[in-house]
Amino acid sequence: MASHRRPKQPSRARVTVLTATAAAAVALTSQAAHADPKPTKSEVKAKVDKLYHEAEKATEKYNGAKEQQQKLEKQVGALQDKVARGQQELNTLRSGLGSLAAAQYRSGGIDPSVQLFLASDPDTFLDEASALDQLTAKQTDSLEKIQEKQRALAQQRKEAQDKLGDLADVRKTLGENKKQSQGKLAEAQRLLNTLTAAERAKMAEDDQRASRAAGDRVELGNEAPASALGAAALQAGATRVGKPYVRSATGPNSFDCSGLTQWAYAQAGAQITRTTYTQINQGTRIARSALKPGDLVFFSNTSHVGLYAGNNTVLHAPYPGAYVRYESMNTIGSYQTAVRI
Repeated sequence: MASHRRPKQPSRARVTVLTATAAAAVALTSQAAHADPKPTKSEVKAKVDKLYHEAEKATEKYNGAKEQQQKLEKQVGALQDKVARGQQELNTLRSGLGSLAAAQYRSGGIDPSVQLFLASDPDTFLDEASALDQLTAKQTDSLEKIQEKQRALAQQRKEAQDKLGDLADVRKTLGENKKQSQGKLAEAQRLLNTLTAAERAKMAEDDQRASRAAGDRVELGNEAPASALGAAALQAGATRVGKPYVRSATGPNSFDCSGLTQWAYAQAGAQITRTTYTQINQGTRIARSALKPGDLVFFSNTSHVGLYAGNNTVLHAPYPGAYVRYESMNTIGSYQTAVRI
């Protein structure tokens, strides 16, 4: 006889699990369909170049804060030495005043009229009384000197304390700029790590080859240099073509952008400051149409600098991962201004 039992229904828990599994599968399929595709090598390079430029901006601020820190440390050291010498002078004055006070006490402990009455030789006493008056005048002069030294010492201590406060602020800024620069570089490295080792090697090789090729085929024309100084700086910089960009480096075997310009001018016999933000104020501002070889050219809100080499070309240290090279001004970034040292 055939069974008329009702088919067994799946349990509620089993239905819930199956439903959740199906929903998850649909969600994963949807995510996969809408997931961002892996960036191409050219897209990675564009993003990395942008991050490198941002890191360079933070690096220039770091370099400026570092330079300011070194100056403040020297100023604080000089003020602290001055305070120490002043304290020593004050201690000597106080010691001298103590000796004068003791002498006055010994000579003036008895009323002068009684001393005159008791004196066996009135003339001697009168001489001593005159010396006592002179002693009191000398003591008064010493007191005035002590008060003056105390005021000067208090002012020097305040100056030293203010400088120490400035130094603490600069050190904080220094750390922030370093952290920002390192963060941009780390982000760039994470992007580079999305490429294969072979792709990264090829990118680095292409960049170095481009640097060498740009130097080989650069046509600088026959423009007269800005000056003998500018010509010598440019000539020195040209010997560094192919050297790597390294953050905060000032040569002779690696550079950042302002490190290269500072080094080049140092070889020519001129000492210029360390950062783009200060180098821009060291020379005479000139129009782009008046550029001559050896002039300093600034880009991207003063965050980048290079040496004008002629024919709309600059010699510069571009960014991390690149090498010192000649490059058209049209491909570097937004032109800002130029100065002649």
